[in-house]
Amino acid sequence: MEIKSDIQIAQETEMKNIMEIADAAGLDRRYIELYGNYKAKVDYNLLQERKDAPDGKVILVTAISPTPAGEGKTTTTVGLADAMKKIGKNVLVALREPSLGPVFGVKGGAAGGGYAQVVPMEDINLHFTGDMHAIGAANNLLAAMLDNHIQQGNTLGIDPRKITWKRCVDMNDRQLRFLVDGMGGKANGTPREDGFDITVASEIMAILCLSSDIDDLKKRISNIIVGYTYDDEPVTAGQLKAQGAMAALLKDALKPNLVQTLEHTPAFIHGGPFANIAHGCNSVMATRMAMKLSDYVVTEAGFGADLGAEKFLDIKCRMAGIRPSAVVVVATVRALKHHGGVEKSQLGIENIEALEKGLPNLLRHVGNITGVYGLPAVVAINRFPTDTEAELALVEKKCKELGVNVALSEVWGKGGEGGVALAQEVVRLCEEPNSFDFAYSLDVSMEEKIRAIAQKVYHAEDINILPAAMKQLRQLEALGFGNLPICVAKTQYSFSDDPALLGAPEGFVLTVRNLKVSAGAGFIVALTGDIMTMPGLPKVPAAEKIDVDNTGRITGLF
Repeated sequence: MEIKSDIQIAQETEMKNIMEIADAAGLDRRYIELYGNYKAKVDYNLLQERKDAPDGKVILVTAISPTPAGEGKTTTTVGLADAMKKIGKNVLVALREPSLGPVFGVKGGAAGGGYAQVVPMEDINLHFTGDMHAIGAANNLLAAMLDNHIQQGNTLGIDPRKITWKRCVDMNDRQLRFLVDGMGGKANGTPREDGFDITVASEIMAILCLSSDIDDLKKRISNIIVGYTYDDEPVTAGQLKAQGAMAALLKDALKPNLVQTLEHTPAFIHGGPFANIAHGCNSVMATRMAMKLSDYVVTEAGFGADLGAEKFLDIKCRMAGIRPSAVVVVATVRALKHHGGVEKSQLGIENIEALEKGLPNLLRHVGNITGVYGLPAVVAINRFPTDTEAELALVEKKCKELGVNVALSEVWGKGGEGGVALAQEVVRLCEEPNSFDFAYSLDVSMEEKIRAIAQKVYHAEDINILPAAMKQLRQLEALGFGNLPICVAKTQYSFSDDPALLGAPEGFVLTVRNLKVSAGAGFIVALTGDIMTMPGLPKVPAAEKIDVDNTGRITGLF
């Protein structure tokens, strides 16, 4: 039997006109801005009109620590929304917007997979509605104005050696990590060390995701710290008078994007991938819009629950006043066996011993959700044909010992129909009272916040803040940023900062090597391990298999 690729399934689906989807979501046509027949932006002024409408319940989909075997978090998110619609619930899905870099490097699950996808998937995975370009343009306008200020007399006294603002590009390109620019004489600027981040790691992406309206966007942009003076005073984008023009570039990008699932459930896709190097959540504006339009909102956060869910709960929910009703933790038997030490080629063979060894990864994530954050959870097992009854029974038994139910999810192969059991459990959990709380208080020191995340969520023994990072910490506290939440940049493959430590490692020390303030976004970024904000392409990039024919039909993209 031929197994169709994701792109084949997507291309064979008959999409509805986006206006039909907007009508189904209860959107007034006044707020719809069309991008062709199947994509639209929704004007943020809708939120003002709907401000008194009741809020729908928020369901967060997260996962175990990712593996090469794949977990299916986005697929489960989409399939769950379709399943909830199938059982008669008024539901919207709110997803993150993919970045080009991974699409051409290592293909991920940006639009879901199988029969649980959002469409038009090719557009979504490529240029979509241009949000990424707008973020990159705003970021680089600020960089240009900063360097121009230095060139034109430097009245603010900016020290070129203390510039913290980087340029960005929406592509994995290791060649751009470290460079020297402004070469070639006085007319070409001031020579200095520089570098690029990938666009989704830009503070502008975080600001776009966390802004509540255009005024909030401008205020946040004004607060961005781009570097320091010769006297170690911070210099902001507001001092460079960049905020108005940057907000103008982002005016349309701030509007959430409306698309549909294969089963025509309305879907907002807006902002936020890469929870290993950024906060990795869908935008506040899209989530709020979905909450005002539906009874249930299914959303996701990047990578495993130690990264995406932690940032969703400790940063986004705190800033936006969102209180989730339930959490879905996605796992596969295959991925758990990988955590138990099995090679990728052997994951299809029953191996109870390896599954036992790998299960602590899942159980720790689940325990964090229920114990640290006080939220009800269900484990969604994304089922593969090679999973045996004995393996599935073991996962269910171990989860039930934690007081958490397991639902088999077959949405990849069956769409919404394959997620009905999961949907019913989620609806049940949403009716349960919860005692949602954060992993740390904003009132404690920066060091204590990092330690709380490391010990409570990662289960580290302690933290080691290197001398250079400790100096940065003291400086940031002296500047008045000690009350901000922490955004930890850490490998996605392990609870620790060492990607090789799979499963549920104990006794490790989390090393913090760099601290910087994202004053506009409103958090402190703590870099750990070897994590980089500009990834590179792998030995065989996915781009080698992507093509387009003379009719414009794309192949090889998932």
